[in-house]
Amino acid sequence: MKNLVELDKNHFIHPTSSIQQQQEYGPKIIVEKGDGIFLTDKEGNVFIDAMSSLWNVNVGHGRKELAEVAKQQMEKLAFSSAFSTFSHEPAILLAEKIASIAPEGLNAIFFTSGGSESNDTAIKIARHYWRIQGDTQKKKIVALKRGYHGVAAASTSATGIPEFWSMAGRLMEHVVHAETHYMKGTQIAIQSLREIIEQEGPENIAAFIVEPVQGAGGVIVPSEDYLIEARKVCNEYDILMIADEVITGFGRTGKMFGIEHFNLQPDMITFAKGITSGYIQLGGVIISDHIHEVLKEKSKGTLFHGYTYSGHPVATAVGLKNLEIIEREGLVENARVMGNRLLKGFQKLQEEIDIVGDVRGLGLLGAIEFVQDRSNHQRFAPELQVAVKVIEALHQRGIICRPVTYEGVDIICFAPPLIINQYQVDTILERLHDAILDVRKQLG
Repeated sequence: MKNLVELDKNHFIHPTSSIQQQQEYGPKIIVEKGDGIFLTDKEGNVFIDAMSSLWNVNVGHGRKELAEVAKQQMEKLAFSSAFSTFSHEPAILLAEKIASIAPEGLNAIFFTSGGSESNDTAIKIARHYWRIQGDTQKKKIVALKRGYHGVAAASTSATGIPEFWSMAGRLMEHVVHAETHYMKGTQIAIQSLREIIEQEGPENIAAFIVEPVQGAGGVIVPSEDYLIEARKVCNEYDILMIADEVITGFGRTGKMFGIEHFNLQPDMITFAKGITSGYIQLGGVIISDHIHEVLKEKSKGTLFHGYTYSGHPVATAVGLKNLEIIEREGLVENARVMGNRLLKGFQKLQEEIDIVGDVRGLGLLGAIEFVQDRSNHQRFAPELQVAVKVIEALHQRGIICRPVTYEGVDIICFAPPLIINQYQVDTILERLHDAILDVRKQLG
């Protein structure tokens, strides 16, 4: 174990982590195995994975079916390029399957290796769509503050969390951010969207990219009318709408796609994470029939965009089996039912503990916000690190989840695997209650 810690410190640069913290303390835990909603570390400690690792292990850990289908596909055809119209059965069948479960009017799929690539692809397709129709100046992208869309060039720039720009700066020009609906509501947020469009000129804007629920920003669930009103604005100004379903797709919210809660049809849907439940890297973009028809008619010659692993045969085979499991076991409905139970538990904590402010959730995607004074939503001083302390108290109680502290908030997020049962939800809530009380006592 000690050797692994030193090897980690010497050779493994961790993503989205503090390098200095790693060098001082080593890895937080070294995970040995996963089973269902549980993770076990090298020392034998067992944790409830209340974040599905990175919002993505929808069917839970340790699924032998997924390992077996990957093995079988590797033995048959481990890799074959999809460039120059080469194809293979798993990618064709998964594309057809995704089209069959996607909202009406979205039937063409471009595969990537993950969410950042998916959002970069959607942005490039949006620009290409306008370019081949002669609208070469329509290339700006509107996104939302507190939105998260990934860490590739375009997706980093579209992300509306400034901390993600501090490493290397914003890497793409022509991205602007409107106000989110968080703490402002639909009217102010839609007015901000209109003002941004008018300011930049609708003739210059290719697309608006938005998460149905802002995940990394703090599980920010919009009011019922926000996305509908945003869609109307996009239609009014002739702007494409991209729904970033990297977190919300494939059952996470209690519906197959998050936008289904809002009766919304975007022009593109980006996906990743839950498509394979994290068992192998895969993402993609679902493209509307209208855009696909324009591409078929006017995109001449080679489409110079693609990744080595676009439509990877093993990844797409795993994706097919993963979707089969989600449907066969009724995990979308389970996410709805267990999500309601989790949210009711959050609401009970809100009634009982004075530092619990707003609580929210949609399916198995939820959050609790901590405040010093609920009456005016007064936040704690950032140096108190309330959310971080609650996360640590939960860790000591065998629960893994995630803090969000951007712009001085204290939020903890939950996104357990969709297989979670009633007893396991209640276990999380009981330990959460004790962890919050423990931190409340520390605050005095």
